[in-house]
Amino acid sequence: MTYKVAALYQFVALPDFRELKDPLHKLCLDLGIKGTLLLAHEGINGTVAGLDGAIDTLMAELRDGPLFGGRLDNLELKFSAASEMPFGRMKVRLKKEIVTLGDPQVDPTRRVGTYVSPAEWNTLLEEPGIVLLDTRNDFEVEMGTFDGAIDPRIKRFNEFKDFVRTELDPKQHRKVAMFCTGGIRCEKASAYMLAQGFEEVFHLKGGILKYLEDVPEARSRWNGECFVFDERVALGHGLVERSGEAGEQADD
Repeated sequence: MTYKVAALYQFVALPDFRELKDPLHKLCLDLGIKGTLLLAHEGINGTVAGLDGAIDTLMAELRDGPLFGGRLDNLELKFSAASEMPFGRMKVRLKKEIVTLGDPQVDPTRRVGTYVSPAEWNTLLEEPGIVLLDTRNDFEVEMGTFDGAIDPRIKRFNEFKDFVRTELDPKQHRKVAMFCTGGIRCEKASAYMLAQGFEEVFHLKGGILKYLEDVPEARSRWNGECFVFDERVALGHGLVERSGEAGEQADD
C-alpha cells in the first residue's frame, strides 16, 4: 500500500488557533490521517500522511471548508509518497510560532524576500556576488545541500539570528539567496534579514522538496539527499524515498 504525504504551511493570522485544535484533530482522525500539524497565531505548519482520498479530502477542507473559513487560500503544499505509513499517530500542537525564530518583531505576513521558482533557481545561483545560505540545522546540511552553499552550523533555527549578526554584513553582502526544506524557514529568515537592512534577499519557493520535484536530475545543482522529519528519513530527486533511521518530528 502506498501512502500520500502532504507537507504544508501558510503564514496567516489565526487569532482563534486554540479553538481550531480539537476539530482539526478530529477531522484528521476521522480520515485515518497521521502526522503532526502545528497551529499558532501566525499560521499552520506540518506534515501528514494517509490514503490518497483522505489527504485530498483534508486539503479541500483546509482550503475551502468551514473550519478555517477560507483563510488558507495560499497554502504552500507539496505531495510525496511513502511505501509505509511514516507516522505513528496524529498530533495537533499549539505553538507560539509555527517555526521558531524567537523574534516577535518578525512578521512574514507583512514582508518577506523575493520568491524564486525552482525553474529560475539555477540561473540566480550563477549571478555574480550572490551569497547562498542553507538555513537548515547542521545535521540536515550534512545529508545534502546545494553547490557553494554556506552552512551556518546551527543546531536550531533560532540560532540563525546569531549567525547573521556575527557573520554577515548588509553593506558587504548585498544579494543573498537562501533555501530550506519546504520554504517555511526562509519565510522568516528572509523577513528577519530584510529587517536588518539587507537589500536583496531571495528564497527558493517551495524549498528543496519542490526543487527536487520539478528540476530534472541532469540539470540539478543539488548534491546528496534531503532530510525529512518522518520515518522515510530522506528524499532524493523526484521525491523518491530513501531508507534509514527515523528522525524526530520538529518545527525548526
